[in-house]
This record gives sequence, C-alpha cells and structure tokens, in this order.
Amino acid sequence: MHHSKFFAPDWVAQTNIYEVNLRQYTAEGTLNAFARHLPRLHDMGVETLWFMPITPISQDGRKGSMGSYYAAADYRSVNPEFGTLDDFKNLVQQAQTLGIKVIIDWVANHTGRDHTWTKKHPSFYILDEQGNFTERNGWSDVIDLNYGNPYMRQAMIEAMQFWVAECCLDGFRCDMAHLVPLDFWIEARTELDRVKPLFWLAETEDPAYHRAFDATYTWKWMHASERFLKEELPVAALDKVLYRYHDEFPPFSQRAYFTSNHDENSWNGTEYEKYGPAALPLAVFAATWNGIPLLYSGQELPNLQRLPFFDKGPIDWCSDCQLHHFYKTLFNMRRRNAVLRSGDKAEFTFRLNTNHDRIMMYLRSRGEQQVLVVLNFTDRAQSVSLADHRVMGRFTNVFTGNTVDVDKHKHLPLLPWGYLVLEKLPH
Repeated sequence: MHHSKFFAPDWVAQTNIYEVNLRQYTAEGTLNAFARHLPRLHDMGVETLWFMPITPISQDGRKGSMGSYYAAADYRSVNPEFGTLDDFKNLVQQAQTLGIKVIIDWVANHTGRDHTWTKKHPSFYILDEQGNFTERNGWSDVIDLNYGNPYMRQAMIEAMQFWVAECCLDGFRCDMAHLVPLDFWIEARTELDRVKPLFWLAETEDPAYHRAFDATYTWKWMHASERFLKEELPVAALDKVLYRYHDEFPPFSQRAYFTSNHDENSWNGTEYEKYGPAALPLAVFAATWNGIPLLYSGQELPNLQRLPFFDKGPIDWCSDCQLHHFYKTLFNMRRRNAVLRSGDKAEFTFRLNTNHDRIMMYLRSRGEQQVLVVLNFTDRAQSVSLADHRVMGRFTNVFTGNTVDVDKHKHLPLLPWGYLVLEKLPH
C-alpha cells in the first residue's frame, strides 16, 4: 500500500460533486447565466461544483462547430464563449458565499494544437522524428506535452497556482490523470498545498495515484452494474468489484460514484439508456456507499437527452426538477450524518444477506449511528427478510419521514425498482 503524504481537506469526506457543462447549461452558455441556478443548486444540497474546462478552445483541428472543452488554447484565461475572468471570480465568490466549493477541470496531458505554448515553447511538447507535434491516444484535436521537460512542468504548476490565487479555487478535477506521470502530480500538489489545502479528484482508476490524489473514479463499478442489469452478471460480481476496491485501494482513499458524467452522457447514453428504471436505485447507491456521489448537469430533471459534445444543444429546464427532492434528501443526509463519511476508518460497511439475488442490502455504521440501504433491482414488489443482530431499533425512512421499528418488522417491503434508506441517529 502506498501511503500519501497529503491529506484531503476535512470537508471532502461528506461532500458531493456536481459537474457543470456550461455550454449546455443555459441558452446563453455563459458563467453569468449559470449563476442564476446557484440558489436552486444550493437548495438541492450541492456542496462542490466541478466546472468542465473554462479555458479557451483551440481553432486548429477544432471538432464540430464549437470544439472540445479539452483542447485548451491557453491555460491562463477564460473561454470568451463563457465570459471573462472577472465573471468567473464573481461566480466562485457567489458559490462560496453559499458554502459551495468550486473545483475546475485541469487538462495536463495535452493542449489544443494552437495553444500559446506551441509558438513560445515548442520544447514543451513531444515531437516526432520529423520534429512535428504528436499525440498518442488518437485524439486529432490535441497534442501531447513533454513531462521530461522541467520548465514545462514548472509552467504547468504556475498555471494551476494562477487559478487558485486569482479565483480562490477549492481544488482540481484532473482529466485523464493516469496519462500524466504520477511524480508530476506529487510535485504539483506539494507546491499548490503551500497556497491552500485543496481537493484533488483524479480521472483514473489506478490505486497508485492516491499518493497524490484524494479521490478517483469507479468505472469498474459502472461497467459491472450495467452488465448486472442486463443479467450478464450475478450480484456476487458486484460484490467482487466492491471487495476489490476495498482490498486494492489505500484505506484512506475516496472514490467517486456516478450514474452519468459528460463522457458517459454524450458517448454512451443517458443513465436511463444504460440502466433503465434501475437508474434511481443506482443513484441511491452512489450517495450512500462508502464514496463521494458525483452528479452531472441536468440529472435532477431528469435529463433524457444526450448532450452534444462539440456543438450547442442546451438542457431543457422548462419543467420542474422532478428529482430535486430525491437528491436533496440524499445530500442532506450525507451532510448531517457522520456514518456516511467517505474513506473514514471509524465507519464500517457491511453487505447483508437477502432472500433474493437481485436485491442489494448494506449497513453503514459508526458507533450507535446506522444507515441501512436496500435496493431492488427487479421489476416486482419484494419483501426483504432482515435477520441480522447488528440491525435493530427505531429507524427513520429518509424519503418519507416515517419511523420503522426494525425489531417488529423483520420484513421490509420494496416497490419494483424501489429503494429504502433507513437512518438511525443516536438518542
């Protein structure tokens, strides 16, 4: 096990992350237009906003009519499509006044083809035998940076410091983090932690990267749950993934669980295309298992559209957010209940046996506090028998507010594709 020399800020353990796709969030697609949604998101219990890259987008090799967020033309300015640096500073300040943290997407593996560095510092890039810029992953609109160049590394760290210092950022979500050498991230975090303690989220599933990062992704879980729902895998295969996470990752590591994000929604379909009616029980799982729930723009509607990646196609907010209360309930419970702290040694998660192989039941406990979660991955109403000495006493159903006396009700009723979240707080 690799032990990190870094510590996540304490607020991270009970946070949630809401990914903002600015281009598609509003008809205007600007920072100022997005700001109008802050009171609603605050009411929903959103704790951390992750903005997809806010840097300008390269013209050369641009995909679609608007290009990819992930093809940066400059690391130190704001995409004019979204507004100005002052607009962003104001937005961060408004969010932080509401108690919401702000992190930005940082793309360190590559830049767009006409990034300012290509003219000023061509040695910052990997060059092929002919001396041309090059790219290893088959993305035609970007070129790879050279991590063998110490000056490039320093310039990259200074660009990150710029955003923290200028905008009082709370952290970074690092794109394709595993394509960048781990020693760079350790160096960057060492330098940046001197400015202020930040939250570091890596788009990777490599346990070693927890030496630099607080939280990583859970694609294995996402793919296994998708296959489980197509009846290609038994529930035991889901357990296997979760046990593997437990065994392979350092004990303090935090994992981000999601049913959608910008890549998934655009390329693989919405959570309803992938999971159908199981989307909600899986969202409950993401918010109650040991980890950090990650939500994508519009999931609270719910959004049934794939959002275009390189062109305009805004979210349709004309109706009320049907899932506002659903997410608010889960996020508020995470905030008030220390049993749901992520990556906490004092917290224990137990999978409990059920009488059905497509029902998942687990208990999270810490001292006298408990949260019991039951998820029905079938299209029929079910009754789950509970025979576990660890679970007894009076619980509150967080979605209905009703009291459930578990000693008397050894059978818990579940609706088709239903979910039950029972909370026991010490008297």
